[in-house]
Amino acid sequence: MSDERFFLEMSDGVRIAASLHLPASDGPWPAVLEARPYRKDDLSWSVPIYRRLCDEGGYAVCRVDVRGTGSSDGVAEDEYTAREHEDLLEVIDWLATREWSTGSVGMYGTSYSGFNSIQLAKLRPPALKAIIPIYATDWRYNDDVHYGGGALRGIDFLDYPLNMVAMNALPPVPSLAGPDWRERWLERVARTEPWVLRWLEEQNDGPYWQHGSLRPDYDTIEAATMIVAGHADGYHNMAFRAFEALRCPKRLLFGPWSHMSPLTSLPGPRIDHVPEMIRWWDRWLKGIDNGVDRESPIVVFVCRSTRPEPDLDSYRGEWRLEPAWPPERLREEARALSSATVQGRGDAPEDALEVRGDVGPTSSIWCAADLPFGPPWDQRADEAFSLTYDWGPLEEELEILGHPRMDVAVASSAPVAFISAKLCDVFPDGTSSLVTRGILNLTHRGSHTEPEPLEPGTPYRATVELDATSWVFEAGHGLRLDLAGADFPSSWPPPFPGTLTVEPTTSRLVLPVVRGPSPDPAVPAFGPGEPVAVLKDDLPVWRIEEDVLGRERRVVIDHGYERCLPDGTRMTSRYGGAVGVSTTDPGRAWARGGTTFELTWPETTVRAESRGTLQSRADRYELELELDVFEHEERVATRRWERTFPRRLQ
Repeated sequence: MSDERFFLEMSDGVRIAASLHLPASDGPWPAVLEARPYRKDDLSWSVPIYRRLCDEGGYAVCRVDVRGTGSSDGVAEDEYTAREHEDLLEVIDWLATREWSTGSVGMYGTSYSGFNSIQLAKLRPPALKAIIPIYATDWRYNDDVHYGGGALRGIDFLDYPLNMVAMNALPPVPSLAGPDWRERWLERVARTEPWVLRWLEEQNDGPYWQHGSLRPDYDTIEAATMIVAGHADGYHNMAFRAFEALRCPKRLLFGPWSHMSPLTSLPGPRIDHVPEMIRWWDRWLKGIDNGVDRESPIVVFVCRSTRPEPDLDSYRGEWRLEPAWPPERLREEARALSSATVQGRGDAPEDALEVRGDVGPTSSIWCAADLPFGPPWDQRADEAFSLTYDWGPLEEELEILGHPRMDVAVASSAPVAFISAKLCDVFPDGTSSLVTRGILNLTHRGSHTEPEPLEPGTPYRATVELDATSWVFEAGHGLRLDLAGADFPSSWPPPFPGTLTVEPTTSRLVLPVVRGPSPDPAVPAFGPGEPVAVLKDDLPVWRIEEDVLGRERRVVIDHGYERCLPDGTRMTSRYGGAVGVSTTDPGRAWARGGTTFELTWPETTVRAESRGTLQSRADRYELELELDVFEHEERVATRRWERTFPRRLQ
């Protein structure tokens, strides 16, 4: 395999940094493209998939830093800008017209590069024949790191928003950029604004979020699409939804994984998914009749009752093939909440719940990845402050596949209120294992574009769709639905205390139940993933703290790493902070933390440090951000931002 790093000049004169890896075999070859803002030459250098696609698959692999990031010129104005799309269209055309190219191009990638694979396929460049989006979304407003169910994400403020403030302030690699790298670096720092400023402005769905979202325009994609999704990952709701709606050649690989490679994910089971990617490329980029398009297109890991652990190694369960979505044997089964057992209900016709902003830490966050962003553990501590509806124990196994939902009749004592719904598997000893969850800002009950305030005391009908899942409740276990007024720290708490009142007779849990075996009895066979060890002597920080006299609950995290690359580049990163909320007034919440990246090259050592605080009151969010940039120990730039954003029915 040959490796080359160079710049591609765009139509407006901006240079995009690219790495090209060509196979050792004779060409021509199809090309596959990965485009992301995470610095291909250092911070995300260690991702090995591109080398295997080249060596094992015989593909020319191109990786680029998107505009304004890594070693590329320009300014990173936001995620997925129209200009970024124009750049990538030009890169695709360049790849398709090289002398070593067959003219066929694919796109792939995890998270950001999965998103823009979908976005570029939507634009239909003629050379783009197939894509593999991994852990991506078709609906940026509702299923991304910013908002979910109409509620602002919570603890994620300590992660991606602050990470990108620091990462976007790092310089181009000096040996690639040339002698003017410092000037380019300082210009980048001076001109790049934090992306989170725009995200806090755009609190409802609309043109901003619809740009870059596939939903509802699924028929715009013609490129053959293989979706890779994970149960424990936040970006898995597009899996069944997009698969059903797409009209192109399509495949779905839905595993148990978190926001980590299927090779190394906690939890597993882990698999080697690279041969599956190569099979897809071989069929749609090389035209090899390998039968992948005649196989059952849905490959899903069916989880079975598994005891929860925050560092769970693997779910119990098995792989299965499904020939279509929805399966013919899938039926919706509804259970009225009035048919469930509720502790302390008595003869009251309605079930009342005090809204607390601190309910939810045992559920971890919506998108697990590396620790301390791990999977949920026993839910009973949060269930003490929730309405719990119990059915069972079950006399026989019950399997669900798809999106459960709750149709609820609910009234609120406040004009803005949230309702969190969690479906749990209750073991005979009482252990409560979270299966899937959903949250809805009730002012968004009719529309994420035009929310409407609640009239206190007035009952409303609302539907809460829970995340996609595949789960078998085993005989002797029970089903439990937990309802709460918050899902902290995954979602930002609601602005007001108060009471939610649920009318159980007209409210119901609707389950997507499958009975009987799949029509395709074949058992998928994958190469094994890699063993993963949790280092007990070097654990990241992940704590829940209770300030008894201060009436406040906090979640504290801290983690980082040090690495040395084969070219001698040394990298250090540190991420951490805390989120907190008043136990008596959910409107008083805060998140405070920061990110540090340090890079050492032969020429110099640079460091970027971001610090941020986001706090809320009932009527507003208050944001403070600071950025310091250093060469060696000399601070060469500093920036600060302060903004106040009204809470628009948030």
